[in-house]
Parts: sequence; structure tokens; C-alpha cells
Amino acid sequence: MAAPGPVTRQVSGGAAPVPAPSGPERGQSLAAAVAELPVLDARGQRVPFGALFRERRAVVVFVRHFLCYICKEYVEDLARIPKSFLQEANVTLIVIGQSSYHHIESFCKLTGYSHEIYVDPEREIYKRLGMKRGEEIASSGNNIHFIHRDKNRLDHKPINSVLQLVGVQHVNFTNRPSVIHV
Repeated sequence: MAAPGPVTRQVSGGAAPVPAPSGPERGQSLAAAVAELPVLDARGQRVPFGALFRERRAVVVFVRHFLCYICKEYVEDLARIPKSFLQEANVTLIVIGQSSYHHIESFCKLTGYSHEIYVDPEREIYKRLGMKRGEEIASSGNNIHFIHRDKNRLDHKPINSVLQLVGVQHVNFTNRPSVIHV
């Protein structure tokens, strides 16, 4: 049995060498492998997945499904990221779920999420990328720079770690006020 690949890896820009691509990455960039596959917006309009990050830097978070309690909590935290923080870093935040587009509006109301959200109802992107759970991806243009594959439903990458990779300032997710030492 082959050893599993790394769960988190910096795909470019790191000092350590990147392991040889496998699966959908072999012979083509990971982004190109799924760029033309469709996702659906809240109105059911088809959008090529690659169009979401082709012209801009983006953090794309794939969630298991909208009924997963852990994914719901994670998206609730993503909703707390101020749009101004993302705009200052010129980064877009995108969530992709595995559901019908009919569920997007109610999921956003439930979680307070107001950033971009789409669904992959047929799980084509999930299948092509070999995902069984959720993932966080940081990308720009047709390049993916960072991937984290969850080992289990509790293994989401800390949000501030992902934001730091794309230059978004630290978000305080606690309800406690910051203490300033003078």
C-alpha cells in the first residue's frame, strides 16, 4: 500500500521542493484539470469553476455539505471575515458546497455568510480532485498555490493560517475585546 501524500502543502513559492504531482495533477495543472467544470450560483446559473479565480486571487473553501455541523460552523467563521480585509489584500473568498443551488440562500441566511458561494451538485470537481471531505485552496490566475485536504471532519485548516498565506490581516474570531498594553 502506497503512503498517503501530504495533507497540507505549499504548491509554489516555498523553499521545500514540491512532491511530484499525482492523480488529477499529473501532466496538467490542478487548476486546468477542473477549470471548465461548472459550478452553480444561487440562481442556478452555470459558471466555469476556473472563471472564479482566473482573473483574481481567491481562497476557495470546499465544504463537505451544507448539513454538516462542523462545515456550518466553519462557514459561520468565514462569514466573520470583514470584506474590507479581503479587499485590502485583493483577495476573494469563495465557498463551494455539494448540494443543490436551491440550498445556497438558506445556508447563507443560517450562517451569515455574504461572500461568494457556489455548489457542485454532481460533485464533478470533488471527484476530479479526489476529495472525500473538505479542502481549502489559495489560488490566483490559473495557479493554485496552497492546498489543505482535511483528514477528517474536524481537520479544517485554521482560517487565519489560510488568510496569512494570501496576505489578509489576522481576524479575531473570539468575542473578547483585544487587550492593548500601553
